[in-house]
Amino acid sequence: QVQLQESGPGLVKPSQTLSLTCTVSGGSISTNDYYWSWIRQPPGKGLEWMGAISYSGNTYYRPSLNSRTSISRDTSKNQFTLQLSSLTPEDTAVYYCAREVVVAGTWAGFGSWGQGTQVTVSS
Repeated sequence: QVQLQESGPGLVKPSQTLSLTCTVSGGSISTNDYYWSWIRQPPGKGLEWMGAISYSGNTYYRPSLNSRTSISRDTSKNQFTLQLSSLTPEDTAVYYCAREVVVAGTWAGFGSWGQGTQVTVSS
Protein backbone atom coordinates (compact mmCIF):
# COMPACT_ATOMS: atom_id res chain seq x y z
CA GLN A 1 0.00 0.00 0.00
CA VAL A 2 2.81 2.40 0.81
CA GLN A 3 4.06 4.30 -2.21
CA LEU A 4 7.11 6.52 -2.48
CA GLN A 5 7.81 9.12 -5.13
CA GLU A 6 11.09 10.95 -5.66
CA SER A 7 11.18 14.45 -7.06
CA GLY A 8 13.90 16.96 -7.77
CA PRO A 9 16.26 18.19 -10.47
CA GLY A 10 17.69 15.85 -13.04
CA LEU A 11 20.73 17.99 -13.77
CA VAL A 12 22.87 19.88 -11.26
CA LYS A 13 26.26 21.51 -11.47
CA PRO A 14 29.45 20.58 -9.64
CA SER A 15 29.88 22.29 -6.26
CA GLN A 16 26.13 22.82 -5.93
CA THR A 17 23.78 21.09 -3.51
CA LEU A 18 21.31 18.45 -4.59
CA SER A 19 17.89 18.50 -3.00
CA LEU A 20 15.51 15.59 -3.53
CA THR A 21 12.14 15.02 -1.93
CA CYS A 22 10.39 11.74 -1.30
CA THR A 23 6.64 11.94 -0.96
CA VAL A 24 5.06 9.05 0.91
CA SER A 25 1.46 7.98 0.48
CA GLY A 26 -0.49 5.14 2.01
CA GLY A 27 1.35 5.33 5.32
CA SER A 28 2.78 7.79 7.80
CA ILE A 29 6.49 8.51 8.05
CA SER A 30 5.91 8.78 11.80
CA THR A 31 4.75 5.18 12.19
CA ASN A 32 6.85 3.25 14.70
CA ASP A 33 9.69 1.06 13.44
CA TYR A 34 9.94 2.60 9.98
CA TYR A 35 13.09 4.23 8.69
CA TRP A 36 13.04 6.30 5.54
CA SER A 37 16.12 5.94 3.43
CA TRP A 38 18.01 7.22 0.43
CA ILE A 39 19.96 4.84 -1.79
CA ARG A 40 21.76 5.59 -5.02
CA GLN A 41 23.22 3.61 -7.90
CA PRO A 42 25.96 5.18 -10.01
CA PRO A 43 26.16 3.98 -13.61
CA GLY A 44 27.75 0.55 -13.80
CA LYS A 45 27.97 0.22 -10.03
CA GLY A 46 25.96 -1.31 -7.23
CA LEU A 47 23.49 0.19 -4.82
CA GLU A 48 24.91 2.51 -2.18
CA TRP A 49 22.96 3.23 0.97
CA MET A 50 23.30 6.91 1.80
CA GLY A 51 21.35 7.42 4.96
CA ALA A 52 17.99 7.39 6.65
CA ILE A 53 15.70 9.21 9.00
CA SER A 54 13.70 7.30 11.57
CA TYR A 55 10.05 7.54 12.42
CA SER A 56 11.05 9.74 15.37
CA GLY A 57 13.41 11.99 13.43
CA ASN A 58 16.80 10.47 14.21
CA THR A 59 19.21 10.50 11.29
CA TYR A 60 21.87 8.05 10.15
CA TYR A 61 24.43 8.55 7.40
CA ARG A 62 26.95 6.53 5.52
CA PRO A 63 30.27 7.57 7.10
CA SER A 64 31.89 8.45 3.79
CA LEU A 65 29.01 10.79 2.98
CA ASN A 66 28.30 12.09 6.46
CA SER A 67 29.91 15.48 5.99
CA ARG A 68 27.94 16.20 2.81
CA THR A 69 24.57 14.65 3.59
CA SER A 70 21.52 15.91 5.39
CA ILE A 71 18.18 14.12 5.62
CA SER A 72 15.17 15.86 7.06
CA ARG A 73 11.44 15.39 7.17
CA ASP A 74 8.20 17.30 7.09
CA THR A 75 5.60 15.28 8.91
CA SER A 76 2.81 17.65 7.93
CA LYS A 77 3.47 16.82 4.28
CA ASN A 78 4.51 13.21 4.90
CA GLN A 79 7.75 13.88 3.07
CA PHE A 80 11.43 13.46 3.68
CA THR A 81 14.27 15.11 1.84
CA LEU A 82 17.87 14.53 0.89
CA GLN A 83 20.44 17.28 0.60
CA LEU A 84 23.85 16.38 -0.79
CA SER A 85 26.34 19.21 -0.96
CA SER A 86 29.61 19.81 -2.81
CA LEU A 87 28.54 17.73 -5.76
CA THR A 88 31.01 16.17 -8.15
CA PRO A 89 30.45 14.14 -11.33
CA GLU A 90 30.96 11.03 -9.19
CA ASP A 91 27.61 11.80 -7.55
CA THR A 92 25.85 11.08 -10.84
CA ALA A 93 23.46 8.23 -10.13
CA VAL A 94 19.91 7.05 -9.97
CA TYR A 95 18.61 8.07 -6.56
CA TYR A 96 15.97 6.05 -4.77
CA CYS A 97 13.99 6.58 -1.64
CA ALA A 98 12.85 3.54 0.30
CA ARG A 99 11.38 2.32 3.55
CA GLU A 100 13.28 0.17 6.02
CA VAL A 101 12.02 -1.62 9.08
CA VAL A 102 14.12 -1.62 12.23
CA VAL A 103 12.57 -3.27 15.28
CA ALA A 104 14.31 -3.01 18.65
CA GLY A 105 17.61 -2.27 16.97
CA THR A 106 17.37 -5.17 14.55
CA TRP A 107 17.22 -4.50 10.83
CA ALA A 108 14.29 -6.31 9.26
CA GLY A 109 14.81 -5.34 5.65
CA PHE A 110 13.56 -2.96 3.01
CA GLY A 111 9.94 -2.45 2.18
CA SER A 112 8.69 -0.21 -0.57
CA TRP A 113 10.96 1.65 -2.98
CA GLY A 114 10.36 4.62 -5.19
CA GLN A 115 10.89 4.26 -8.91
CA GLY A 116 14.16 6.19 -8.77
CA THR A 117 15.19 9.45 -10.34
CA GLN A 118 18.23 10.09 -12.51
CA VAL A 119 20.54 12.83 -11.30
CA THR A 120 23.41 13.97 -13.47
CA VAL A 121 26.13 16.22 -12.11
CA SER A 122 27.72 18.10 -14.97
CA SER A 123 28.74 21.59 -15.95
